[in-house]
Amino acid sequence: MALINYITRVQFGYGMLATLTDELPLAGIGRALVVTDKPIAALGLIDRIRALVGDKVAGVFDETPGNPNEAAVRAATELFRSAGADGLIAIGGGSVLDLAKAVAVMAAHDGPLKTFAAIEGGTERISARTFPMVAIPTTSGTGSEVGRGAILILEDGRKVGLLSNHLVPKVAICDPELTLSLPAHLTAATGMDAISHCIETYLSAAFNPPADGIALEGLRRAWAHLATATAEPDNRDARANMSIAATMGAMCFQKGLGCVHSLSHSLGGLNPRLHHGTLNAVFLPAVLEFNRSAPSSVAEGKFDRLAHAMGLSGADDVVPAIEAMTRRIGLPGKLSELGVEADLFPAIIAGALKDHCHKTNPREASPQDYEAMLARSL
Repeated sequence: MALINYITRVQFGYGMLATLTDELPLAGIGRALVVTDKPIAALGLIDRIRALVGDKVAGVFDETPGNPNEAAVRAATELFRSAGADGLIAIGGGSVLDLAKAVAVMAAHDGPLKTFAAIEGGTERISARTFPMVAIPTTSGTGSEVGRGAILILEDGRKVGLLSNHLVPKVAICDPELTLSLPAHLTAATGMDAISHCIETYLSAAFNPPADGIALEGLRRAWAHLATATAEPDNRDARANMSIAATMGAMCFQKGLGCVHSLSHSLGGLNPRLHHGTLNAVFLPAVLEFNRSAPSSVAEGKFDRLAHAMGLSGADDVVPAIEAMTRRIGLPGKLSELGVEADLFPAIIAGALKDHCHKTNPREASPQDYEAMLARSL
């Protein structure tokens, strides 16, 4: 009736970066291209990796943009090949991890990046030849370290997903210590990304009870600790809970996401300067109101269960609580605060309808439904 598969190896806890010494050869990597970005490189983490694995670092690509794009993938792939690498170490946020996944595909396969996008039927084109990867997240949001997807912007402006079990990193090293330096606004935005993953995957109508359980527990942890992690960046307990909640959110979203992400992917492709997690926080209330009447939501009492995981009295409190949390942690609550105007709605809707997450929303959204969600979020 359903394929349920949890295959990712995870090293979790403070100080677990040190396990890279043993995990790299277990992943089958002899010479690794390290993929990161300038802010991470400035923290000295590349030096720590070199100290752990020495000459197994074949090279470093630190030019990952805030939203990974096709040009950056090409540049990193060229460096991967010229360095003679046979695998990757990705250390950074979701953009870094997603770019590294694209390099793992492109270095092993022929053809332009768009041919591997799920929306183009590319999932079947991603084979076992894909190079292995060790993922080391420094944010608590995307969960890309245990996910089978990567989100990238193509040269034609579309924000698309690569989806394949071959993209799952061989190991995720989740060391909450690496998140302690994350600024408050990024802690907030990435935290709302994790919360949106847990909520959307739980509401998906697909049959996957293990994912449902993981989603609710991930939501419970993230909801209880996000405000503290944002206000008290050195709070190790809050950081650890946000880190595992982000990982759990991605463990379960193989079940499918929904309109929050189809809208965020579309708008993020149109304006790459907008942060994905912030967009998710803005769209979440309108999409939840739309999905509350979905047959699966009603039949299974899903909004009551969301409320219970969030420590709320009942289903009616879910949307107001999310709006209040967004404000409490300092994120904008409306598209207008991000400079988005209604004249962009047709382009956002066109992209959302083509996004792979559109198909797994628990209730089918029409163009008119999307327009109403956008108006509610403006």
